[in-house]
Amino acid sequence: MTAQAPVVIVIAKAPVAGRVKTRCTPPCSPAQAAQLAEAALVDTLTAVDACSADRVVIALDGAPGSWLPTRFEVHPQPDGSLGDRLDHAFRAVGAPAFLIGMDTPQITVHMIDRALDELRSSSGPDALVGPSEDGGFWSLGLRDPAADLCHAVPMSRADTCASLFRALRSRHMAYGLLPMLTDVDDFAAALTVAGASSSSGFAATVQRIAAQIALDSKLDVA
Repeated sequence: MTAQAPVVIVIAKAPVAGRVKTRCTPPCSPAQAAQLAEAALVDTLTAVDACSADRVVIALDGAPGSWLPTRFEVHPQPDGSLGDRLDHAFRAVGAPAFLIGMDTPQITVHMIDRALDELRSSSGPDALVGPSEDGGFWSLGLRDPAADLCHAVPMSRADTCASLFRALRSRHMAYGLLPMLTDVDDFAAALTVAGASSSSGFAATVQRIAAQIALDSKLDVA
């Protein structure tokens, strides 16, 4: 077994209008985009809160709100690139960790616990990667929190995950794969994810906003 129990990290931005989900505007207003972001974050945090990890952390850009469950440690994000901030989040917890973002509200407790079991096992890989359909990755698990892996990986590109795989191989780090998920980067992706998890809080928010957008469109035409 590993010497330290693995931690779950959620890297997130506070859901403030004009600062989150900007690729959803249009068709969403900035306020609606913030509502989408908060709904995605709440579903993600709810799943993490129910997982088997003894310690859960949010690496947060912004101020905590009522959406944050009480057992989360809050670690402010530093300045720097996304890769720098990911590396910092791992170093700050100082233990094996499974990191996820706030753009995959369809994540389940089972997915998280599966990753934690891999990190707990002495025979598990050095890293776990959850690819996303846009070419990025929605999760990264590392046995060594000081791996300093992400700063050299170009982020938010179609080849981001491929670059991460190359970085892992260059360091001779064995890695395992988690299921591919869709990131909620724009409203079309939000509709796709909501359709696949229709009973979730995120889906209810997407359906409400879609109805508002449709109504606004009819009023504009009239």
